[in-house]
Amino acid sequence: MACFDRRQLLAGGALLAGVAPLRRARAQDGYPSKPIRLLLGFAPGGVADIVARLVAPRLSELLGQPVLVDNRPGAGGIVATEAAVRAAPDGHTLLWTTSSTATGVALYKRLPYDAMSDLAFASTVSFFDHVLAVAPGFEPRDLRQTIAYGRANPGRLNIGSISVGNAQHLGAELLRAMLGIEATVITYRGTPDLLNAVVAGDVQIASEILPPVLPQIQAARLRALAMATKERFPLLPDAPTAEESGLPGYVVRSWNGISAPAATPPAVVERVSQAVGAVMANADLRARLRDLGVSPGASSPAEFRGFFGAETRHWAQVIDEARIERQ
Repeated sequence: MACFDRRQLLAGGALLAGVAPLRRARAQDGYPSKPIRLLLGFAPGGVADIVARLVAPRLSELLGQPVLVDNRPGAGGIVATEAAVRAAPDGHTLLWTTSSTATGVALYKRLPYDAMSDLAFASTVSFFDHVLAVAPGFEPRDLRQTIAYGRANPGRLNIGSISVGNAQHLGAELLRAMLGIEATVITYRGTPDLLNAVVAGDVQIASEILPPVLPQIQAARLRALAMATKERFPLLPDAPTAEESGLPGYVVRSWNGISAPAATPPAVVERVSQAVGAVMANADLRARLRDLGVSPGASSPAEFRGFFGAETRHWAQVIDEARIERQ
């Protein structure tokens, strides 16, 4: 992630000075010449939608045209991705690319597109740490005790997640495999159902991204058993990492980015990337995202492409190791 941080610092220094060059470049080549549609594969109200709607108006200011979030929910983002790859490659249709785009490549035997070939990757935008959340009264206090509990009570430990095939679900399956105990992964339609199931005792552990769970932890309605991160999250300094809790190597992270149809001119892709870098360097936006449990992180097109390829390989390995049947 060091390359993303350096890019943000550079973009931050150029934020004010860079607006004029971006607009001059637009005047020279005519892009964008009309409103830009940002296709998003999930319904309004989720964390991906919230972040997109915080970023879009700031992109509009830099690019000089409205950036309109167009929600296309369905099939874990496949509907939106297919619409994006079939759109005119002129930069006026962009895709809010997510970790589900990468897990889908790893999980599904057949997709109506080849993400690596059919997308031009502009920039990552933000990252979401994962958390293992439990009810406050859950007796094991850390993962070491959880493993002991699972061994003493085979088949009684349930791990909950949402939406088969996304990073939360695959993170739950990875946890089950790494714990090495008899446990069941149960998926729910959405985060509210999942968190209610934890409180009710239907599942003992929720594998979820941090943003929708953070308020529940801060209000002591749930407890962070462990963060699936390398370092502790600043807003939850008392929540240990999985490694600190006895499960080294358990790191799961979701993310968002922006891409375009593959044949989009490289200059247009670079323009979008530069605009994203400038937007994500904004101090007010960064602070607002961090309060939500979101970590800002822009990148170059080449960095995003390399990152996306690494993500698909990583999740393919997780699927193999957890013996998840490809769909």
